[in-house]
Amino acid sequence: MSDTPSNDPAKAAPAANEREKKAVEALLARAPVVTMGSVVVAGGERVDYGACCEYLPVRRNGFGEARDDADAAVFVTAYTRTGVAPADRPLCFAFNGGPGSSSVWLHLGALGPKRVVVPDDATMPAGPYAVQDNPLTWLRHFDLVFIDPPHTGWSAASGDEARKKMLSVDGDVAALTEVMRVWLTRHGRWGSRIFLAGESYGTTRGAALAESLLDAHVALHGLILVSCAMDIQSLFYSPRNDLPYATYLPAMANTAQYHGCLTGSLGASPQAAREAAEAFVMDDYLRALHAGSRLDGRERTRIARRLAALIGLPPALVEEHNLRIGAHSYFVELLRGRGLQIGRLDSRATGPLGAARGREVLFDPGIEAIASPYAMAAMAYFREGLGLDDERRYEFLSIDTHKAWNWNRGDAKGNAYCSTSDDLSRALRRNPQLRVLAASGRYDLGTPYSASDWSLAQLDVPPEVMARVEHRYYDAGHMFYTRQADLQKLADDLAAWLGAGAAAAST
Repeated sequence: MSDTPSNDPAKAAPAANEREKKAVEALLARAPVVTMGSVVVAGGERVDYGACCEYLPVRRNGFGEARDDADAAVFVTAYTRTGVAPADRPLCFAFNGGPGSSSVWLHLGALGPKRVVVPDDATMPAGPYAVQDNPLTWLRHFDLVFIDPPHTGWSAASGDEARKKMLSVDGDVAALTEVMRVWLTRHGRWGSRIFLAGESYGTTRGAALAESLLDAHVALHGLILVSCAMDIQSLFYSPRNDLPYATYLPAMANTAQYHGCLTGSLGASPQAAREAAEAFVMDDYLRALHAGSRLDGRERTRIARRLAALIGLPPALVEEHNLRIGAHSYFVELLRGRGLQIGRLDSRATGPLGAARGREVLFDPGIEAIASPYAMAAMAYFREGLGLDDERRYEFLSIDTHKAWNWNRGDAKGNAYCSTSDDLSRALRRNPQLRVLAASGRYDLGTPYSASDWSLAQLDVPPEVMARVEHRYYDAGHMFYTRQADLQKLADDLAAWLGAGAAAAST
């Protein structure tokens, strides 16, 4: 029996690519969906705004017939204040991370005029789930443009070649640079002051975009990094990479104190636990890790006991792990005696271990507490609040995208750790107007605050440039803004940072 077009790979691939190309063209041909709204912000002021949802092209560069063909249709949601001259309004582009995440978390968690409200204690609420007005919306300061990168949300690529290019660190940065260029041109906003806000892998992306946009002649005024991940080496456990064992330790100590696993002065307060762990890392732990088998028996025992005391585990377990407790072990070991595991993205959260109390991490209580509430509230808001009627699957977090990601940069191949902190360092040196606000949750065991401390401290800039970089801390997890007190603190910190920037610019 001869092959049919549907099962002949040589014929099926071009046909699929053609279908995807036509689908992208159809998305780009759709008219923007515009709605109007208002929100009363903190202080009682009413802010009227327009919301515009549309697809923007990622067009090819270079020469030849393919130049300006669309590699992707990228879905964006923009909120612009009405009754105000656009030239007087700063503009903030925002995105989440993954890679593979849509922008829904920042959009409906902290920045936008609507917000999904969940319990402060990292537990999952009961339904039904819906958005509420957000009086702390960043519309008070900026017009907002939320970008769903290619392969997230409803954004789509035009075929295999385009997909392969954009499923990479550099390809993704190039795509978003192009999306922002198109948005600025289409909406006549080249005269606005431009800011970026990224979360998690969005900070990996954001740090690189600070320089990529500069190369495209867009000079940023500010970059907001929520839950930093610029240097993957500080976050990724692998053989012969001892750095994460040190960068995670203070956040683990903070978590152990929260769950009542520390004794004496260490258990007195989260600050006491953190400070003791930070001092131990600098004074003893890094040296012990570097020594390896050269560490003598007495010193090894001392290190094991102190490490165990700081993170709330038995010394024997620390010894069994060769003085190296990775995060995945910690998730299932800290509260094993209670039959619980702790969360990764919010280590205050807990979930039950299986009856056999296995040691495999099968889910994250920290993300389970918010994923469905956000998704269900978002889908209702998209249809009822923004007028979007689309039955295609909205990719909140695409695992396929995450798995397919190319972490190499440039022509590199192999196992190099991805880093974009050098991009940010160069952007800071090249652009004297660029200021950075980093924000970290102390109960984040995905991108720990202590790893962000290390990463920011490694920026290749002189002291006078480093003075333009600030780091603020919050008492929840990766999406710390889900806690009302931290949402308020973020709003206060942002206002103070913007005020300081305006004052510096006027001198």
